[in-house]
Amino acid sequence: MTKDKVLDARPDDDQFDLTLRPRLLAEYVGQEQVRENLSILLEAARRRDEPVEHVLLCGPPGLGKTTLAHIIANELGVAIKVSSGPAIDHQGALGSILLNLTSRDVFFIDEVHRLNTVVEESLYPALEDFRFDAVLGKGVGASAATLPLPHFTCVGATTRQGLLSGPLRDRFGAVYRLDFYTKAELEKIVGRSARILDIEIHEDAVSEIARRARGTPRIANRLLRRVRDYAQVRSDGRATVDVTRHALAKLEVDEIGLEPLDRQLLETVIVKFKGGPVGLDTLATSLSEEPETIEDVHEPYLIQIGFLARTSRGRVATELAYRHIGLVPPAPATEQTRLL
Repeated sequence: MTKDKVLDARPDDDQFDLTLRPRLLAEYVGQEQVRENLSILLEAARRRDEPVEHVLLCGPPGLGKTTLAHIIANELGVAIKVSSGPAIDHQGALGSILLNLTSRDVFFIDEVHRLNTVVEESLYPALEDFRFDAVLGKGVGASAATLPLPHFTCVGATTRQGLLSGPLRDRFGAVYRLDFYTKAELEKIVGRSARILDIEIHEDAVSEIARRARGTPRIANRLLRRVRDYAQVRSDGRATVDVTRHALAKLEVDEIGLEPLDRQLLETVIVKFKGGPVGLDTLATSLSEEPETIEDVHEPYLIQIGFLARTSRGRVATELAYRHIGLVPPAPATEQTRLL
């Protein structure tokens, strides 16, 4: 199966995501500082009639990194080629993509921190000097060749900037970090998505979804679609606030957006490990989850809202976490207790 076929074989929710994504910066909600700086970058490149410098987008999943990559291509009026770190598993795969780019195309690499070392080192000259160093043939007859590349723009996206090597990070001329969205920003996103999907939704229902969306547009749109399903099957199709609350209760999404695994994580730290500290691998084993899932998907929001803290010794539950799951936080240790 070719890469193009893989991209075409998307589940329905991903197809909806494509329709809900804004196409231009003017349509993009939130991330004001990033939007302004990116707008300046694009306009300066247009005025100089030059390709845009390589861009690195960082931040938790679902905040709009892929959307911004497509917006960059749309704003420039060029094609975008999409791949990901794990998919580019050897030098030949990278070369095939690079040699098929045309001038000023955008090459988007999702999960760029997951490129293997050989591929990453082959990417360096492509990003810096727009050339691809290839080895032609095998064995004693092999020879090195340098192939010129068109001037393109690479947009990398990563949820874990700290895992990027220094040489790769330094080859991106513009680095932007995306933060969680405010409730007001999410309300605008949910309202826009509801209009696109032709959902009759009340303003207080929009607010309810935004409040439980964990500061993440992708989650807001997912919850909106599930509310639409519930409204059509269990009600008259209108997403009132009561219908919305019932739908989200069925999904076990609580008042601040925590899902079952979030609450299970907090309960594990608090009950099984007495509030912590507990190491990531130990916590993952207790939850039968991958450490990367906990670290990339669940922890960022729990840390953002002050329910979990990372320390040098491991994860620690805060007083807010105890109160949220209905437990009394432990009394602070006295000086005499600490000495004992």
